[in-house]
Amino acid sequence: MVNLFILSDLTKISFLQIDNFIEPRGVNRSPLQNVFLDLLLKIFFVFLFSILCLLCVSTLPLCVDTIDHEQSHHACWYHENKKMQGNHLYSWVRRICGARSMVAMNKCWCCNLSFKGIIDLQNHLHAADAIKKDGIFPWDDDSYLKPFIIDDALLHSFPNDDDFDNEDFDPPVTKEDILGELINNAYTSEIYNSSLDILDTEKPQPSACYDIRMDVTEENAANRFEKNKSNAINGGCDSGELPQTQECKLKVSFANVVSREIKNVNENYFGSYGSFSIHREMISDKVRTEAYRIAILNNPSLLNQATIMDVGCGTGILSLFAAQSGASKVISVEASLKMATMASQIVKDNGFLYEENIKGEENHCSRVIDVVQTMVEELDKFRNIPPHSIDLLVSEWMGYCLLYESMLSSVLYARDRWLKPGGAILPDTATIFVAGFGRGGTSLPFWENVYGFDMSCIGKEVLEDAAFSPIVDVVDSKDIVTESAVLQTFDLTTMKPDEMDFTSSCELTLKPSPKDGSSIICWCYGVVLWFDTGFTNRFCKETPMVLSTSPYSPRTHWSQTIFTFQEPIAMTSAEAIAEDNGMVGTEQCPAERIRSRISITRSPVHRSIDISMETTGISTDGKRRHWPVQIFDL
Repeated sequence: MVNLFILSDLTKISFLQIDNFIEPRGVNRSPLQNVFLDLLLKIFFVFLFSILCLLCVSTLPLCVDTIDHEQSHHACWYHENKKMQGNHLYSWVRRICGARSMVAMNKCWCCNLSFKGIIDLQNHLHAADAIKKDGIFPWDDDSYLKPFIIDDALLHSFPNDDDFDNEDFDPPVTKEDILGELINNAYTSEIYNSSLDILDTEKPQPSACYDIRMDVTEENAANRFEKNKSNAINGGCDSGELPQTQECKLKVSFANVVSREIKNVNENYFGSYGSFSIHREMISDKVRTEAYRIAILNNPSLLNQATIMDVGCGTGILSLFAAQSGASKVISVEASLKMATMASQIVKDNGFLYEENIKGEENHCSRVIDVVQTMVEELDKFRNIPPHSIDLLVSEWMGYCLLYESMLSSVLYARDRWLKPGGAILPDTATIFVAGFGRGGTSLPFWENVYGFDMSCIGKEVLEDAAFSPIVDVVDSKDIVTESAVLQTFDLTTMKPDEMDFTSSCELTLKPSPKDGSSIICWCYGVVLWFDTGFTNRFCKETPMVLSTSPYSPRTHWSQTIFTFQEPIAMTSAEAIAEDNGMVGTEQCPAERIRSRISITRSPVHRSIDISMETTGISTDGKRRHWPVQIFDL
C-alpha cells in the first residue's frame, strides 16, 4: 500500500490510498493510457482540490486561488481580513462556516440584510474594514465550528504564522506534480483496468454529467454545490436522463475504489477482533466485565422477559449475561466471521443457542440467543426484525479516548432502527474528562536513569515526538497536577450521530497546594483524557453502575489518552503574585489556569478520529498567552 499525499499550497488537504502500478517511469504510455491519466487527474482535481468560493458557485483548485478570486471578483479581501482576526484555527473555521451559512440564505454577514439572490449579495459586499462590528466579528460564535459543507476543502487550508510574515505562499501543487506522483508512487491499475471498456466505447455519447464548475443561476450556492458533488460521486446522472459519458463513468469507478477502501478498513478492523488475545484482554479487564455483569444481572426489572440486541457481541459474554438474567430473546450481532462462529459455539456449548429448526420442548426457554454474523447496519439482510421491537440495546462500544473505532455510530443506528420508544440502552451515558499531568506522566524520568546511565537525550526526543502523536498509556494519579474537568457528556438515548464530532472548552487549575504558605510552581506537560460510562438509575433501578477509566480508579485495558504540550507550562496557585516581566507559562510568570479548547471529530480515515487542541495560559493578573494549535490523529 502506498500513501499518496496530496498537498495544497498551505497544508495537506487530503490523501488517497491507491493500489497497483500503471507503468514504470521512462516507459512510453499508449494514447489510451494518456487519456485515462488525463481523466483521472481531472477527477483528482474535482474531488480533492476543488474549493468552493464563499460567494458564488465558482470552484478553484487551491486555497490561494480562492483567496485571489475573492479579492478580485468580490472585493472580499479575505486574506487581509484573516490577518485582522488573528492566526487561530478556530477563528478560521468559524469565519468560513459562518460566511457559508449566511451566503446560503443570501444574507450579508455584516448588516444581516437579506437579498433576493446571490448576485445582489455580491454587489452589496462591504470592504474588509467594515466587517467588524462593535469590536466583534459576526461569526464569533462557537455554533459556526460545525462545518456547513461536509469535507469543505477550505477548512483544511489554515495558514501558519510564516504565511503572514512572508506575505507569500508556497508554490501551489501543479498538474505536473500530481502526474509525477501518479507515475512514481500511485498504483492505479484497479481504476485503469476497470475503465478500459469505458474508454474504448465506439461512439461518444451526450453528456448528462453536471460540471460543478459551470456557471448557474441565482440558487442556494451551498446546497447546489452539495447536490452537484453528490451527483458526481454517483455518476452525475439521474434516471431518465441522457447516458453517462466516459468521464462520468470514471467518476463512478473512482467512487467504487473509495467504497472498497472503506470496506477493506472494515474487514481489517473486524478481522483484528478475530484474535483471541484481544478478547482475553477485554474479558480479563475486571472493571469492564464486572460493570456489565452487575448492570445486567442485578437489574431484573429491566432484563426479565426482555428482547435484547447485543451490538458487537464478540465472544458473546454480554449476551450470555442477558440470557442468564431471564431475557426472552437475545439477538447477538457480530461482524467478524471468526468471532461470530466462536460465539455461536460458545452459546451452544452453554445451552443458550436459539436454533430456528428446533421446535417444541427441545427449543425450551433457555435457548434464547441468536448469533448473526453481519454488521448491524446490514442486519436487515439476514433477519426480519420489526422496527422498534427491541426492549434493550447493550453494547461495549467504547474505544480509546471513548470515540476511537467509531462503534458508537452503529449503536445509534440500531437505536433509531429497532429500539422501542422509551427502550433502554446499556450504558446510557458517557462522559469524557480532562486533567493536566506533570513530569511524572512523561517518559523523562525513565530515560534519566537507565541502570545508572543518563539517557535523557532520548527522553527529550520522545517528548518532542509526543507533541504530535497521542499516547495511550496508564497515568498514575499522583502525576495529575490539576483538578479534573468535564470535557463532553453524551446521552445515548437522545444524541444524534453528528454529535460525535464536537468542540468543547475547559479550564484547568492546580490541585490545592500544601498549606504551608509557600508559593509552589508546578509544571504541566500536557493533558490526559479518560471517560466514564454510566448504567444510570434511569434504567438500572435496582443497581446503577459506573464504569470508569479514570487515573483515580483501578486500571482498565483502555488506559488513558495522553496529549503532550509543545512545551511545558509553569502553573501556580491563584494566591501567587505574577511578575510583570516574562511570558505567561514561564517560571517568571506562571499561569494560574490553563484554558483548553479541544475538538474531536471522526477522521476521513475510516474508524479513526482527529483531535485538535488550542491552549491558552492565563496568569493571576489576567495576562494571556496562546500556543499554536496542535493536531493529533488517533
